[in-house]
Amino acid sequence: MGNGIWWVANVGVLVVAYLLGSLPSGYLAGKLLKGIDIREQGSGSTGATNVLRTVGKGPAAVVLAADILKGVAAVLFVRWLGNLPTLIALAPSAESLTIWIPWLATLAGLAALLGHSRSIWLKFTGGKSVATGLGVLLTLDWQVGLATLGVFVILLALFRIVSLGSIAAAFAVGILMVALQKPLAYQLFAVTAGAYVILRHRGNIQRLLAGTEPQIGQKLPQSEEAQS
Repeated sequence: MGNGIWWVANVGVLVVAYLLGSLPSGYLAGKLLKGIDIREQGSGSTGATNVLRTVGKGPAAVVLAADILKGVAAVLFVRWLGNLPTLIALAPSAESLTIWIPWLATLAGLAALLGHSRSIWLKFTGGKSVATGLGVLLTLDWQVGLATLGVFVILLALFRIVSLGSIAAAFAVGILMVALQKPLAYQLFAVTAGAYVILRHRGNIQRLLAGTEPQIGQKLPQSEEAQS
């Protein structure tokens, strides 16, 4: 009975993390400020980059912060629960709880990424999970998080293309986690989340190869918008 409740509690944690990630900040910015469905504008993403193109700099900054905080909240929620006497009592043992919490935190982080890109409130559409992934990463391991952010910033400064920086950071994060010998759970998160972010950028990769990917602040060509 106790073990059953323990696993139900873990599933509940992942559901909460998914719902946190699902909060549609970019969509709400478009609806509240311009009365538009941002999924029908620009790249069709609900992330901060598309908000920048279609709504403006201020709203994009707020959406970026909100999306990062969704990832932070998912991991902190797990760590908070790990210190609750009720959850400790449900765990098979104190040792197993200590081992399990980092794994549960990484699973919650992945659930938040899934929620951001496949939001239940937006008929399972959403953004590309870069900002939410950064929030998860900074909370799991701030050193790797800052290093990954550095890769993004350098590429953005050199080429002024957000997607290029995001893709490069997604490649780099797994390498950094492994090279710095971080816990296995974090390494698997970095590789899985990085691959997922790259997969979400399929259209951007096609435009990068074709030389049509816009720089920051630029709009997509109308022909590209129609296909997004």
